[in-house]
Amino acid sequence: MHSWNSGRNWWKDEVVYQIWPASFKDSNGDGWGDIGGVIDSLDYIKDLGTNIVWLSPIFDSPQEDMGYDISNYEDIYRPFGTVSDVETLIEACHKRDIRIILDLVVNHTSDQHQWFKESRSSRDNPKRDWYIWRQARYNENGNRMPPNNWRSNFSGSAWQWDEPTQEYYLHLFAKSQPDLNWENPAMRQAVYDSAMKFWLDKGVDGFRIDTITIYSKDPSFPDAPVLDNSSPWQLASCHYRNKPRNFDHISEMNEKVLSKYDIMTVGEYGPTYDTSLALKYCSASEKRIDMGFQFETVYIGFGKIDKFQYEPFTLGEFKRRHAKWQTFIEGNDGWTSAFLENHDLPRSVSRFGSDKPEFWAVSAKMLAMMLVTTTGTLFIYQGQEIGMTNIPKEWTIEEYQDVEAKNYYAAVKDATRGHESALKRAMDGVRHVGRDHARTPMQWSDAANAGFSTGKPWMRVNDNYRDINVRNQLADKKSVLSFWKALIRLRRQYIDIFAHGSFSYLDEGESVMTYVKKFNSQRVLVALNFTSDEHIFSLRKEWSSANLLACNIDHPEDQKLSPWEGRIYSIQI
Repeated sequence: MHSWNSGRNWWKDEVVYQIWPASFKDSNGDGWGDIGGVIDSLDYIKDLGTNIVWLSPIFDSPQEDMGYDISNYEDIYRPFGTVSDVETLIEACHKRDIRIILDLVVNHTSDQHQWFKESRSSRDNPKRDWYIWRQARYNENGNRMPPNNWRSNFSGSAWQWDEPTQEYYLHLFAKSQPDLNWENPAMRQAVYDSAMKFWLDKGVDGFRIDTITIYSKDPSFPDAPVLDNSSPWQLASCHYRNKPRNFDHISEMNEKVLSKYDIMTVGEYGPTYDTSLALKYCSASEKRIDMGFQFETVYIGFGKIDKFQYEPFTLGEFKRRHAKWQTFIEGNDGWTSAFLENHDLPRSVSRFGSDKPEFWAVSAKMLAMMLVTTTGTLFIYQGQEIGMTNIPKEWTIEEYQDVEAKNYYAAVKDATRGHESALKRAMDGVRHVGRDHARTPMQWSDAANAGFSTGKPWMRVNDNYRDINVRNQLADKKSVLSFWKALIRLRRQYIDIFAHGSFSYLDEGESVMTYVKKFNSQRVLVALNFTSDEHIFSLRKEWSSANLLACNIDHPEDQKLSPWEGRIYSIQI
C-alpha cells in the first residue's frame, strides 16, 4: 500500500537513471536499442550508484514520436523486445535492488490504437466519445475551418480533418496522436486497466506520468488569444493546462490505482510556473502524485511563444528560477525532483557549462555538484554521467530525427518559401533547444558506432565519441564518470541535508552560485563558478572549521575559484 504521509518515503532518498531505450544499448545489432541492452547494462547502472531505472516508452507504436504515440499499452514495440523480455528486466532489476518505473502516456494514443480505429469508424460508435471530435467551422467564403485556432505543440493546427466521418479530432501534438477524452469514464477505466494495472501487476515500481497537467480541456473550446500575428494558429495552453477538472482526474487515478501499490510517481508539469498549482499535484495530503518535474528552470532560454525562438539568459535568471523551485516545498508536505537533463532537453554541459575541450570535464563536474546538493529526488539522464554534449553545430537538419524539430523547420521553410536567413534562424533554434541533442546513441566506447551497436545506428552517433565514452572514463579515476560516482556516494552520506535541507543563496552575482543547505544542526556550503574566468572567493571567519567534502579541481586555492570550479564544504556555526 502507498503510505501517504510527509515522512521519509523510500523514493525521496533515491537516485533515478533515465534510459531512452532506442539510443541506450543495442544487443542484437539492428541499430536500435533494446530491452536486452538494458539488462546487459544493469551492473553498470548499479555501479554508478543509481537504484531506480526509468524507461522512456517501450510500448507498441508506429514511432511517429519515438514511442509517445502508443498503439497498444499491453504490448512492446518489437525492436525493443517482448512483454516477456520486460518481465525478465523487472526480475533482473529487483535481483539487484534496483526499482524500475515506466512512462505513462495517457493524454493521447496513436491513431493506430484499436480504440481510435473504432472511434473514427463512425459517429455512433461506442468509442466515438473516447476521443475529442468536433464539427467544422466555415468562414465567410464558405471554406471549411478547424473548430478553433489552437496550435499543436508540434506546429500547425491542433485539429485534423477526418474525411470518413466528416469531423475534426483534437491532437495537441502530432496529427497521429489524437487526444483522449478524459471526461469519458469508460475511457478512464480502460486507461487504468490497460496502461497502468497491467504493468503494476507485473511488478513495475511506478510511473513517470507524461503531460500530466493537460488531460482536461475547456469543454467550450474557445479560440486562444492571438499572440503570434504571423500565424493563424495560437498557443492555447490557457484553455487546457491545470484546469480544475484535471486535478479531479489525477485524484481518481490515485484513488482507483496508484494508492493500491507501493510505488513512486513523478508527473511532467511542463510550463507550470505557479508553485501553488504544482503543490496541488505533489502535496501528500492531496493524494495525487509523489513529485513532479518543474520545467521553469530547464526551459530557460526557450522562446515563450515558440520554443525555437531562443533567447540568451544570464546566470542571475537561472539562479532565481532554481531558488524558487528549491524552496517551494519548504514548510509543507510536498516533494520535488532534481534534474538538468532528460529526453526533451539539450545536454546540460553544452547549455549551462562549457563543451569547449579545455573546460568540458571541469564544468560537467561542477554541474554534477550542483545537482547532488539539490533538494528532491535526483534524476540522471543516460550519458549525463560521462558529460555527453550537444550535437555538433555542423550537422544539418537532415541528421535530426525528432518530429518536433523537423515539423518546425518544414513550417518555416513553407511559410518563408525557403528564405535563406529564415532557415538559418530556424536551424539556430534547433541547435539551441532541439530534443535530438539528448537522443544520440549512448557513447559506450571508442569502437565503431561508439559501442552502441554492431549495426548502423538509427541515429548518427555524436562525432566526439572517441573522446567521450564510458570505457575511457571507467579506467580514469579523475573522469567525469568517476566524479559522479563519488558524488552519489557523498549524497547518500549527507542525504538529510542534500535532499531534504533548506536552501538559501549567499550572493546575488552573475558569475558564481554560492548557497547554504541546512538540516537541523547540519550546514553545507556550496560554491560554484559558472564562468571561464577566475573569481574571488573566501570563507567567512565564522566558517574557519569548514571541511572540504568535494572539489572538481586538484589544487583549490585560497581566495579564488578557478574557471568552472566547484566546492562543497561542511561547516560548523
